[in-house]
Amino acid sequence: MALALNKLSARGVTAITKPGRHGDGGGLYLVVDKSGAKRWVFLYRRDGTLREMGLGGLKAVTLARARELASEARANLQAGVDPIAAKNTVPVAVPTFGEEADDFIDAMGPQFRNAKHLDQWKMTLKVYAEPLRSKRVDEISTVDVLEVLKPIWLTKPETAARLRGRIERVLDAAKAKGHRSEPNPALWRGHLANLLPKRKKLSRGHHAAMPYEDVPAFIADLREREAMAARALEFTILTAARTGETFGATWREIDLKAALWTIPAARMKAGREHRVPLTPRAVEILTELANLGAEPDAYVFPGQKEGRPLSIMAMDMILRRMKVDVTVHGFRSSFRDWSGNETAFPRDVAEAALAHVVGDQTERAYRRSDALEKRRKLMAAWANFCEPKKSGNVVDMKRAKQAS
Repeated sequence: MALALNKLSARGVTAITKPGRHGDGGGLYLVVDKSGAKRWVFLYRRDGTLREMGLGGLKAVTLARARELASEARANLQAGVDPIAAKNTVPVAVPTFGEEADDFIDAMGPQFRNAKHLDQWKMTLKVYAEPLRSKRVDEISTVDVLEVLKPIWLTKPETAARLRGRIERVLDAAKAKGHRSEPNPALWRGHLANLLPKRKKLSRGHHAAMPYEDVPAFIADLREREAMAARALEFTILTAARTGETFGATWREIDLKAALWTIPAARMKAGREHRVPLTPRAVEILTELANLGAEPDAYVFPGQKEGRPLSIMAMDMILRRMKVDVTVHGFRSSFRDWSGNETAFPRDVAEAALAHVVGDQTERAYRRSDALEKRRKLMAAWANFCEPKKSGNVVDMKRAKQAS
């Protein structure tokens, strides 16, 4: 009797959520774990014992590829060869770190405390671990892990510690699926602990911020610099954005005619879409950059490598070169202090400009507007305040510091 094959469909396997085995025929099954993770297995009997051979996760192995592997396994059985014994000669697709990281997050989604925690995982594994994402998980070495950790190891100790742990978890998952056999290169005890300097004590204080009175003079100095990072930093200050929001911005998110930057929920810390009104100076910066190329999926602030955004350390490095002891994130505090001390704009408008979630769940349910037009006025006032004074009145920041 002929085997009943190809019972599943490519679209159907993505819709299946019920835990258990779902047969495609001929010994091929899609297994859905209780966590929601999906993987392919081939079941067969040998010497009276039911055996299971893993074929890979759904994201790494398509339905068509799983059928090919199952067919090869059946051929081995007919030839008297144990498919598991012959597995080392079967070219199973090995996922990239990016694919494995996304698969891990999908599988572990239910364990995250809230949407914010989930978004933090997504952001660190996409932004900070970006150099790893295109590499196959079985090719990632200690050198690769150090490449992403060293730039932030001492300057952002909390972020670096979390990033290392998350990389370790993803690579452990890859090993459990049979995609890696070497020791985990992100392991701390007995490994990276011997290669990285002792980190500063994890701090939970505020980011070092510049007094808002000094921001206009700082921007005057910043405009004297032609680097892409200088434009990115000024844009970040004018929009009160987070570093990652600026680095990840693509032209698809920008509407120059409407002077609006719409950041999708997937890129926001709170997991909600955020609309940012753009001031004339912000539009001017973007217009200049658009002359370099404004394809929808291209980064607004491109890096030196084609198809890559500006380095996550670029703005930090320009602050160091300017010998200004503040953080990029601290400019959000400068904006908030200015708004609270120097304007009559309501608190919730300023908080909305920072994409902060204000109020309890009931209050937020009734406040459905994002107060865009009110925020447009607030950001225009901020841009006017930040605009350097006319020549002769500009404070030389370095001289001012020396005199103080």
